[in-house]
Amino acid sequence: MTLLKAGFFPNATFVRPKFFFISGFASLSNANYYYGFLCFVYAVTVVVNTFVMFMIYTEHSLHTAKYIAVFNLALCDLCGSTAVIPQTIDTFLFNSQLITFDACLTNMFFVICFVSLQSFTLAVLSYDRCVAICVPLRYNEIVTNKSILVITTMLWIFAGMLTLVAVGFVNTLSFCQSTVVSSFFCDHGPIHYMACNDNTPSVVMNWAHPIMTLWIPGIFIIVTYICIARALYKISEATERLKAMKTCTSHLILVSVFYFPICFTYAMCPIIKPFARIINMSVTTVLPPMLNPIIYSLKTEEFRETIRKLYRKKALQKKFINNSPHQNMDQNFK
Repeated sequence: MTLLKAGFFPNATFVRPKFFFISGFASLSNANYYYGFLCFVYAVTVVVNTFVMFMIYTEHSLHTAKYIAVFNLALCDLCGSTAVIPQTIDTFLFNSQLITFDACLTNMFFVICFVSLQSFTLAVLSYDRCVAICVPLRYNEIVTNKSILVITTMLWIFAGMLTLVAVGFVNTLSFCQSTVVSSFFCDHGPIHYMACNDNTPSVVMNWAHPIMTLWIPGIFIIVTYICIARALYKISEATERLKAMKTCTSHLILVSVFYFPICFTYAMCPIIKPFARIINMSVTTVLPPMLNPIIYSLKTEEFRETIRKLYRKKALQKKFINNSPHQNMDQNFK
């Protein structure tokens, strides 16, 4: 243990361990199969999210407010998975379960921050669908590229500052006894409960942070879909109503995949066993980033049509090059 004094608390002495021990999956039988599963999930996550970002960046037809939000979601998914999975595999597969105090707080910051940003971005996408269906004639006036960029930038700042406060409170805690973290990463909850000094600010943040980053965006999404349902009810033609509903199905699936498991974990935290919580949290943290681009982008007709156009364009260019006079002359010469 090391004794440190913080600048903000000149009269306080904090007892900080040199290392934390991440217990996580130590007691999981056949753990190597699970780590292989995590490697597969991470590989797919990197490929599909990078592809989605590349397509949106290069294709001018996708430079719209909606796909700015989709790009932001893909970026958050990629960064969030990178903050979780490689560290988890290195920790347990290569028996590196000791992590320094500073590295632990850094890992905590990035994991929590990007999970928060995924939640906020899903709320932005629900706002986009709500405006598109409820006030379609004013959609291009309300939901502009500039407005979405401003909203996403503000959400990045808010998520970063909120997470920084939560991690900052952990930095003021003393750890006199156990340094074993009952999670698969440097989880805020298990760590602040091990403190031997007053951890009231961290306890408050442990409840306030999920409310602000999960429950409030979730309630906002529910409200937007109530508005969407009312707007759909007013549409007289069944075909038009069905067409409008189809634009929301992908987003609803994303919301279900992300919110239901993670909110269940937080709500049932006092009841479910710690190991069951660890497994549930790991799955709910790594699966949505892999599924989001597949469900929302690759299964969207507009995005698939853009891919087909790009493929046909490349095919025509290749055919033109192969049939060019210079190419024929080269073949005759050979």
